[in-house]
Amino acid sequence: MTMEDIRRGSRREDGRSTDVLRPDEDQPLGNIGDRVRNGVGSWLKSPALDFYGLIIVGTLLIGLGLVMVLSSSSVQNISQGGSGFAGLVRQGTFAAMGLVALVTAALLPPGFYRRAAWVLFGLGLLLQCLVHVPGLGVEVYGNRNWIQIGSQRLQPSEFLKLSLAVWIGALLAAKRPLLHRPFHLAVPLLPGVAAALGLVVLGHDLGTMLVMAMLVAGAVWVAGVPRRWFVAAGALGVVGIVAMTITSGNRMARINNWLHGTCAGDSCLQAEQSLMGLAEGGWWGVGLGESRQKWGRLPAAEDDYIFAIIGEELGLIGTLGVVALFTVLALIMFRMIARLDDHFMQITVAGISAWLLGQAFVNMMVVTGLLPVIGVPLPFISSGGSALLASMTALGLLISFARREPGAAEAISAKMGSVRRSISVLPAPTERAAAAEPATTRARSRRRGTARSGSSRASAGRGARRTGSRSGRTSTSRRTR
Repeated sequence: MTMEDIRRGSRREDGRSTDVLRPDEDQPLGNIGDRVRNGVGSWLKSPALDFYGLIIVGTLLIGLGLVMVLSSSSVQNISQGGSGFAGLVRQGTFAAMGLVALVTAALLPPGFYRRAAWVLFGLGLLLQCLVHVPGLGVEVYGNRNWIQIGSQRLQPSEFLKLSLAVWIGALLAAKRPLLHRPFHLAVPLLPGVAAALGLVVLGHDLGTMLVMAMLVAGAVWVAGVPRRWFVAAGALGVVGIVAMTITSGNRMARINNWLHGTCAGDSCLQAEQSLMGLAEGGWWGVGLGESRQKWGRLPAAEDDYIFAIIGEELGLIGTLGVVALFTVLALIMFRMIARLDDHFMQITVAGISAWLLGQAFVNMMVVTGLLPVIGVPLPFISSGGSALLASMTALGLLISFARREPGAAEAISAKMGSVRRSISVLPAPTERAAAAEPATTRARSRRRGTARSGSSRASAGRGARRTGSRSGRTSTSRRTR
């Protein structure tokens, strides 16, 4: 039989080789759909999902912010005789400082925050009082909410938000069995909240005050305050906001511009240019770095209106991506509230989530024209050192809480152990060891060969002696016979 006959015989009638293994002709790779569903299902049920989700979403938001700050600020910096990378360097410096604060906050246990809640809240109020000190406080666009220290300008209200969330969490967790009693609910919660919001309102920063009010509302709601008191406090707050709005000509002008669209002078410049930037972006955007609005057309392009630059350069897909990131962040924080078994952590997470998410969606609604102009930055993305430091510290605090979810610590430790085992390798041999290895191998082979030859000779000697002894016995027996 020739080789050709063998090859023909190894093929079936349909021309396919019988040597190829096909366990499933319809699904040669197996049921991929079930494998994906099972993998995603197990991942969603993981106790460490919130821990890793916060790290991933936070990294994406901060990274996007650094890129967009560079893009939106480069032209203005060059026109002022500076470097086009000045905005990135400034924001990157604060991001590095925020990373240190994030890691430190993530490593501290929740008990530390609970014990230090009053101290942190006191420091937050003290910093906010500094904006009213002559020579230290700075007024920007009619709001006195900044302090100038050397060449750096800080916004204390950003840190006051974080300390307020921690303080409310510790206070309401301690008083949770007594929240149905009006006195225990009002004291000292109402005086503390009034002091925090009042100091911000004295600086005429209504936007920041609204964000802090949302923070308080979210924390109080999750704490389980009776609904009648929650509704009463909400109604009182709405009355106060309306009163502060109608007594301010600037705020009423913004609302009239938003309602009627008739603007005196350039009072609608920001709103119009932001919508124009979003319209020019279309579906896919004009390209990263190719914005027209950042060439002096849109004021505060790198600050409060950076979302418009994202829409112009990255298009509708880019803006929906930002919305999706904040939506995922919201789902993670809501899952944390449901899974945590400590009231302090639940209430604090609720306050931080209302702050970050409320501020983000207020900013995006202002840029898209769904709300009148309110000066609040986009968390993690807008240029601003104080906002970025406070947001990253809050993210570190959330990561610290996520590690305390039931089963999270064990899952994280198991994952880290598997990663360490997968990346552990044996050290590579040095050149001297590699050069010496053949000689060593040959020496061992010679020793083994010598030992084998010696044993063979010994065996041969023993065999000869046995043969001689047998022949001697045979000759003796023959003589005997």
